Amino acid sequence: MHAPPSSAIPGPRRVAVAQIASPDDESPAQRIDRVESLLREIEHVDLITLPELWSAGYFAFDRYAERAETLDGPTVRMAQRVARDLGSEVHLGSIVERGEGGALHNTAVLVDATGRVSQTYRKIHVFGYQSSESQLLTPGRSLSVAPSILGATASTTCYDLRFPGLWQELSERGAESAIVPAAWPAARREHWRLLTQARAVEHQLWVVATNACGSQSGVQLGGFSRVIDPSGRVVAECGDGEDVLIVDVDPAQVAAVRDEFPVIGDRLSSADYRSLGDGRL
Repeated sequence: MHAPPSSAIPGPRRVAVAQIASPDDESPAQRIDRVESLLREIEHVDLITLPELWSAGYFAFDRYAERAETLDGPTVRMAQRVARDLGSEVHLGSIVERGEGGALHNTAVLVDATGRVSQTYRKIHVFGYQSSESQLLTPGRSLSVAPSILGATASTTCYDLRFPGLWQELSERGAESAIVPAAWPAARREHWRLLTQARAVEHQLWVVATNACGSQSGVQLGGFSRVIDPSGRVVAECGDGEDVLIVDVDPAQVAAVRDEFPVIGDRLSSADYRSLGDGRL
């Protein structure tokens, strides 16, 4: 068992980005067992990240209701076991969460190195284009920026990448990093690459973006999970198959980039922009 990392110790953190496939012929229970075995082979890391809805299968829309779970369900319990045994934080991507009153949500979960759930985020922008997510799942009503080994860490999910207003609000709330689990299709892979890099540049923060791969219900997932530094440089990137990417991330780089090029200090708040006139004569 590895010793839990201490957030009080400065310096780079080692992040494992686990790009996972969710084949149609594999049950969620089988997949959870397989992924747990995979994660237990990872050594000496401070954070492990996983894709969006990997255990349920994002495109298994007709199975969402039966595969929904609570925050003490099988996917979260697996992440808690791995976190405790490896002494690593685990961002398990997201689950189909059954909330109060039976509403279903796309809920991202971060578990700390003691196995405690330290952050949850219900996806706000549920997806509707060639997807049943918006019909089946209830959008979240809150944002989350919470402490992690990467500093003040925002939780976002997949489609959220397309909404700059959300990202400005997370930045204004102090985000120094963002974890982005996704099930982004290969057909729009260039958008994935563009937007993950743009969000890092705009807000001068680390972006750890973990995509699904393989085929689900006839849809090819995009892969190419990536880690982008606060200057917008792609530090490392997967290909299109299952992979575990190990990357050193230095949280101190955020302050260095922001000091060297102080764009955030020049930016107005969302309220300030709304207060401006329309410029018509």
